[in-house]
Amino acid sequence: MRFAYSVKQKMKIAILLFCIMACTILIRFLEDKSVKSMNESFISLYNDRLIPATDLFYIAEYVDQKRSLIEDMLYSSSENTFDFEGLRRNLHKINTSIDSLIHAYEKTYLVKQEKENIAELKANLHAVKTIEKQTVDIVKNQGLQKARNVHELMGRKASGDIIKGLSELMRIQRMVGAELTKDTEFMVSGNKLYSAFQTVLAIVIGILIVGIVFTSNVVNIRSDKFNLN
Repeated sequence: MRFAYSVKQKMKIAILLFCIMACTILIRFLEDKSVKSMNESFISLYNDRLIPATDLFYIAEYVDQKRSLIEDMLYSSSENTFDFEGLRRNLHKINTSIDSLIHAYEKTYLVKQEKENIAELKANLHAVKTIEKQTVDIVKNQGLQKARNVHELMGRKASGDIIKGLSELMRIQRMVGAELTKDTEFMVSGNKLYSAFQTVLAIVIGILIVGIVFTSNVVNIRSDKFNLN
């Protein structure tokens, strides 16, 4: 009778320990998955949001530099003394830098709205390049006043459209970055839940060990009494 009781208790304990082990393994798996997801979110936040946002700022700076170069030619010089070749070299250098930044931006993760805005931005950048070339040609062939009219009518508006497009992309960057932050906060909350569950399991194991010791002592005492009688 005592042997049957002991086997039955051991089976219950073995099943309970197996369940605890399975839960522990599952929690460990979920924790590893959550940590991996958090790591990916942080990498995406840096590579796909922080760096591109910095690139957008540099593009805005380059657009302003080009505007300044054109306006220096139009308002601070004479077409007879201006270094047109130097201007072309500077514009080409800046345009190459802008194209490089745009190319890098397109290689990052883009949401649908970003793809649409970047396509519009590229069209506006191309329009500005065309207007710049036309403005320089007009200065050489038709004079400063005609070129100034073209710049004030088309050049400034085109540059303004680029700045608006960059501002919209920065707004999208902030919006998507905020969503990534919320996802990370959710994963952190999940890890806290897993930790709490592990604490509960540790308490259950402790209670189980105490119960095993107590039950063993009670069985031994009863057995001793039975033998004495």
